[in-house]
Amino acid sequence: MLGRTFDRAYIVKYLGLNTFLAYDSIKTVQNNQVRSEAVGTDMDDVLSYTKQNYAKPNPKYFGKAKGKNIIIIHLESFQQFLINDKVNGQEVTPFLNSLYNDKNTMSFDNFYHEVGQGKTSDAENMLETGLFGLPEGSLFSKLGSDNTFQAAPAILGQKEGYTSAVFHGNIGSFWNRDDVYKNMGYNYFFDSSYFNKTNDSSLEYGMKDKLMLSESVKYLEQLQQPFYAKFITVTNHYPFQLPDEDNDGFQAPNTDSSAVNNYFVTAHYLDNALKEFFDYLKASGIYDNSMIVLYGDHYGLSNSQNPDLAPLLGIDSNDWTDFNNSQMQKVPFMVHMKGLKGGINHTYGGEIDVLPTILHLAGINTKQYVQLGTDLLSNQHNPIVIFRNKNFITPHYTVLKDSDGNPEVFKNNTGEQVDLDQDPELKQKVAKWQNYVNTKLKLSDTINNKNLLRFYTPTGFMPIDPKTESYQNEIQKLVQTRDDLGLKSTSVYSKNGNKSTTDLYNTNAPELNGDRSVIDSWSTILKGNNDTTK
Repeated sequence: MLGRTFDRAYIVKYLGLNTFLAYDSIKTVQNNQVRSEAVGTDMDDVLSYTKQNYAKPNPKYFGKAKGKNIIIIHLESFQQFLINDKVNGQEVTPFLNSLYNDKNTMSFDNFYHEVGQGKTSDAENMLETGLFGLPEGSLFSKLGSDNTFQAAPAILGQKEGYTSAVFHGNIGSFWNRDDVYKNMGYNYFFDSSYFNKTNDSSLEYGMKDKLMLSESVKYLEQLQQPFYAKFITVTNHYPFQLPDEDNDGFQAPNTDSSAVNNYFVTAHYLDNALKEFFDYLKASGIYDNSMIVLYGDHYGLSNSQNPDLAPLLGIDSNDWTDFNNSQMQKVPFMVHMKGLKGGINHTYGGEIDVLPTILHLAGINTKQYVQLGTDLLSNQHNPIVIFRNKNFITPHYTVLKDSDGNPEVFKNNTGEQVDLDQDPELKQKVAKWQNYVNTKLKLSDTINNKNLLRFYTPTGFMPIDPKTESYQNEIQKLVQTRDDLGLKSTSVYSKNGNKSTTDLYNTNAPELNGDRSVIDSWSTILKGNNDTTK
């Protein structure tokens, strides 16, 4: 628990304040010692590397989403195998299937998560900063409160005037988000305190997706456009428990693992929640002016559960191998925008590559920023997928360490293991690839642990001062901004003649019973403070 430190309040609760303070003091001393030894010239190697490994944007796609709202949908624990999958003759995720195959969606079928122990927070970190998580623990929890970032919210805000916000139905301190988001430059953070909570509205890791997404739109419609908005779903989180009343009749598979069976049910629920959200985006007009990015943050079913899953994928459990486990690390990555020339893209890549891809689509060249991934649409994209444990995948081979640390190489198209002693040329290539992987991970760790970005400010970029941000009075800030701008306000609410669009959101969430009045009322959240309900 101390290694992951996903929630400081949780540690204090279960281990006691004194234990936490002792641990936190030790970590602070260690971090400060590492940082005190850093000097500005340490950035020389970093800048040299990023310059040499920069992948210029594809002119065919550069700026295609310039000025568009950017909506990020974080698909909790969602794995690629669910796409187009059927159980008992039922599509598990019919809406996401339609989106994945839509002519306006660019879908990647060889995209992998690259998280470590930080899990969800590692995925967010790569998405926002273009740097890997740490080899142990969560960067958000260990370093996120103090580190300097060149993150997507700040870059988009300073370069293109974006307003940024995160929507998440858990407490703000989980993964230390309430501190990290400030350092990243997020203008708004709507955590569980901004949602109407009842005894049946939440599961272990936060509000159910249908409720969170449905209630979020009363805040979304008040954001000044263009906005960069991230929605973090949670219902498809282990242990995948969903009350019967939330299931629309989807029949789970019947394996020996309840986790495997329930995983399909919660994934189906998430799919329904996303369909409702997209229907609202289209009805409100937001859809026509937005680029929507969906990605799976990490695996949902662990390696120990995969043999129970195997028959559902047409594989004998006895034939399941480490290569099969590596293939299960594929997660969806989709970029959807009206008018975007879509299709299934077979390029190999991972979460580290998302930020440069998004920024180039938004018309922002990433050359001056410190990012370790490369644009998936660039002709210069490096297709080696790096895992946090130093395993990796190329377009033709999967390279995994055995128990002694020696490489085991598998052919991607067959899963057949290659004897490197019989192929000296491939053995040499594997060693070269491994050196590339080790170098990139080491560079990322050095940047993060030494907080090196404090020594380098790209031209036209202003480092974020987290003290200027507060997530305490978000509703008041939204309305005050709207009122100050007057006729210049670009929010959806203002563009709709100062009328709300929340009535356009239709959800069959049983908790609401068709009545949105409670969740659409700001005074409910403000606990009687009606000053900002005008």
